[in-house]
Amino acid sequence: MIAPTPIALTIAGSDSGGGAGVQADLKAMSANGCYGASVITAITAQNTTSVTAIHEVPADLVAAQIEAVLSDIDVRAIKLGMLFSQPIIDAVANGIRGFSGPIIVDPVMVAKSGDTLLQRSAIDAMIDKILPLATLITPNLPEAAQLLNEAPARTPDDMAAQGMRLLSLGPGAILMKGGHAEGGTCTDVLVDATGVLATLTSDRVATRNTHGTGCTYSAAIAANLSKGLELDVAVGAAHRYLQGAILAADELHVGKGHGPVHHFYGQW
Repeated sequence: MIAPTPIALTIAGSDSGGGAGVQADLKAMSANGCYGASVITAITAQNTTSVTAIHEVPADLVAAQIEAVLSDIDVRAIKLGMLFSQPIIDAVANGIRGFSGPIIVDPVMVAKSGDTLLQRSAIDAMIDKILPLATLITPNLPEAAQLLNEAPARTPDDMAAQGMRLLSLGPGAILMKGGHAEGGTCTDVLVDATGVLATLTSDRVATRNTHGTGCTYSAAIAANLSKGLELDVAVGAAHRYLQGAILAADELHVGKGHGPVHHFYGQW
């Protein structure tokens, strides 16, 4: 009997610089032993220093892409990234509502350069229509604070508490990412309704090449879930992979700003 191919679908924006968005997702999925399919929600003119233009893909074309993939390809996990607008959020929510596998939501709001990637009018739509469908959401500290309308968490205990409050918005679990906190150690906290499932720590790496870390992390989690791993195991493996990609980031020389992590550090 032929083993099924692990397949994950990313629904996100395109990064012309190749370090974040769909491009990062597909690289991370491939590096983690998973075939990646994609749905493009927006086209960005983007490099390591800025986002200079965004073209929203029409919602009916987003819906058509989702239908095309899910009607033919045996997708085992879905990752959502940049959704940009309320019409796109509506199309995505309708398109994936009947999906039975895990759904990972990276609530992308702002690029590494500081440019906005989610219209303010779309935040409520994301909370109402996307988060209740999520198996896991992966906010960084500013994103979690914005979703809760609170100040950003400062300690792991604060992160766990905010994560528990985010559960009231409907997702099954929360991965609070601590990269924006201060200090020499980065701490991520994974919580579900039972409490803290895992606390993941790593030394902070002195590099400016961190473009696409959030996309890469969530895509690696989706890849691991497509292979049938339990959530805490999938998150732990993705955390180790991302740490390796950050540690190797300075081996790449891409652009003049925040360069990408090295997705294929294990291969070249």
